[in-house]
Amino acid sequence: MRRLTFLLRPSWAILAVVVVAFAYLCFTVLAPWQLGKNISTSHRNNLIADSVNAASVPVGQFLADPKAKDTEWRQITATGNYVPGSTVLERLQRLDDKPAYGVLAEFRLDDGRSLLVDRGLVGAPDGSHLPTIADPPAGQQHIQGRVRKSEGVIPGKEPMTQDGFRQVYSIDTTQLATLLDAPLTAIPTGGAGGYLQLSDNQPGVFTPQPLPQLDAGPYLSYGLQWIAFGVMAPLGLGYFVYAEIRERRRERAEAPKDSLPTPEPTTAATTSTPRGAEPAATAVLPVPTPTAAADDVPEPTESAPAATEPVAVPQVRTNAQRLADRYGGMRR
Repeated sequence: MRRLTFLLRPSWAILAVVVVAFAYLCFTVLAPWQLGKNISTSHRNNLIADSVNAASVPVGQFLADPKAKDTEWRQITATGNYVPGSTVLERLQRLDDKPAYGVLAEFRLDDGRSLLVDRGLVGAPDGSHLPTIADPPAGQQHIQGRVRKSEGVIPGKEPMTQDGFRQVYSIDTTQLATLLDAPLTAIPTGGAGGYLQLSDNQPGVFTPQPLPQLDAGPYLSYGLQWIAFGVMAPLGLGYFVYAEIRERRRERAEAPKDSLPTPEPTTAATTSTPRGAEPAATAVLPVPTPTAAADDVPEPTESAPAATEPVAVPQVRTNAQRLADRYGGMRR
């Protein structure tokens, strides 16, 4: 366990916390987010594909079952009449990659209930001014379209009135019921209340909203990538820990070679004399007598220095110094 005490250093502790937090987010937030989008997109594509071959049914069948689910994109029919003066425009739409408006209206059924109907898109001529909005046909009409879920209300985007038309930023049956002061009946969808989106060649339709492309998108691959990242992050941390332990083992193995003491020169051997004992005889070495006179010694010149300068000995770098350069500081 002593070999792992370096993991208690602040740098290693912070790295471990970051890796654990990242892996946790990958498995609990990021991967489920992308995989959930893939599931919802695949479910939507299946509903659209099934609705293409399914026969249209009267809207009364859906209204009679408030708990009906998976009804979005189903083709339905309705009989009634458009309510005059109920036109509402949806802002910030696109038609052929140009600015457009969505046209909404109230449609009253023969049994007295009212539905919200999306009549389609109308392009803006210059991109800013409203186009001419034709009123829906009067009298009894038989219309066909698809069930769509409410988009919800965009925070901070309140309904407004401009150029004589009430305008909204999204299609929400509850908001439009308040705006029109009419008890709109939401079509059951198993979630947000639904409305009727007209198909092509129907009474009062403009340019219908196109069906989404049946493409699952990249959500599945993104989800698998986040799972892979969540697995790779702890493995990477484990590799760095293993590399650190390996370098420390190598350092301990090479430490005796790098830390051998340098013997100091001695002039004479000394021995300790026990208390009360006679001192041991010390050998006297003869001192050589100089053969040359003092005057014969040459004086130092500029070319020949008087004393020999110390020569710098290159130091051998230890593993500790190499690891200090690698990690930005001495290890403890």
